[in-house]
Amino acid sequence: MRRHRRWNRRVRTVPLQFTALALAWGSSFLFIKEGLTGLSPVQVTAARMTIGAVVLAGIAIAVRAPRIRDPRAVAHITVVSLTLCVIPFTLFGWAEQRIDSGLASIINATTPLMTVLVTCVALRSERPTRNQLLGLAVGFAGVVLVLAPAASGTAGSVAGQLACLAATASYGVAFVHLRRFVTPLALPASSVALYQVGIGAVAIAAYALAVDRHTVTATPRVALAMLGLGAVGTGLAYLWNTNIVAAWGAAAAASVTYLTPVVGVLLGTAVLGERPAWNQPVGGLVVLAGIVLSRRGGARAPRPRGGVPNRAARTRRTTPR
Repeated sequence: MRRHRRWNRRVRTVPLQFTALALAWGSSFLFIKEGLTGLSPVQVTAARMTIGAVVLAGIAIAVRAPRIRDPRAVAHITVVSLTLCVIPFTLFGWAEQRIDSGLASIINATTPLMTVLVTCVALRSERPTRNQLLGLAVGFAGVVLVLAPAASGTAGSVAGQLACLAATASYGVAFVHLRRFVTPLALPASSVALYQVGIGAVAIAAYALAVDRHTVTATPRVALAMLGLGAVGTGLAYLWNTNIVAAWGAAAAASVTYLTPVVGVLLGTAVLGERPAWNQPVGGLVVLAGIVLSRRGGARAPRPRGGVPNRAARTRRTTPR
C-alpha cells in the first residue's frame, strides 16, 4: 500500500515537473548563446554538465540515493549520457555560433518527431499509429520550411540548422534507449540522473582539457549563464526528465518541446534582440501541428504492475495523460 501511495504522489507531481522542464530547457538556448561569448561549444557543455553533476550529487546525498552497482545498467546510462547530453549539447553550442538562439529552440521542437522515428525501429510495443505517421509527414514539412535555404540566409546558417537536427535525432535515440533499457530497472531517478550527467561531465571535461585550446573568458554574464544552464537546465532538469519518462513514456516525455520554442523565441527576442525570419516561426508552427496530430488517438498510459515500476516490468505504449 505504501508503494502505491508513493507512486501516486510521484505521478501527481509530474505535470509540475513537466512545466518546470519546459521553462528550464526553453531558457537553455539563451544561456548557451551567452556562454559562447566567453567559451567554446565544448567548454559550454563541460561547464554545464560539471555544475549539473555537482547539483545532482548534492540531491543524491540529501535523499541517500543508492549506488547503481549493475554494470549493464551503468552501460545503458552511459549511452543515454552521450546521446541525451554530451552529443546534443555540443551540437547546439556549435550551431548557435551560426544561428539565433530562438531558431535553435524552434528546431529543438522536432525532438518528438525524431523520437517517433526511433520508436518505429526500436520499440515494438510502441509502434506508431496512423495519426503518428501523418503527424510525422506534417512535422517534417514544417522542418523543410524552417530550413528553406532561400529564406534562411547563408550556408553557415543552414549548417547550424542541420547540426540542430542532428542534436534532436540524438535526443530521440536517448529518450527511447532510456525508456527501453533504463526505466524498466526501476532505479531511483536521483541515481539515474546523477550517473547520467556525472558520466558525461567526466568525459566531456577530460576532452575539453586535453583537446580544446579555446581561451576562457569568464565574465560575470558568462558565469551566470553557465550557473543557470548547469544547475537548472542540466542538474534539476534531468532529474525531472527521468521522472517524466518513467511516468509517461518516451514519446510523451519528448513532447516537452511543445513549449520550449515559445520560451526560447521570446527570450531571444527580448534579451538578445533577435528577429526571426518569417519562415522560422511559421515552419515551427507546422512542426508543432504535426506533433499534436501525432499525439492524437493514442492509448492511455497504463500503470506499471503492482502500481509502481519493478524490475520485471515490460515496456508499454504510453501517451500523455
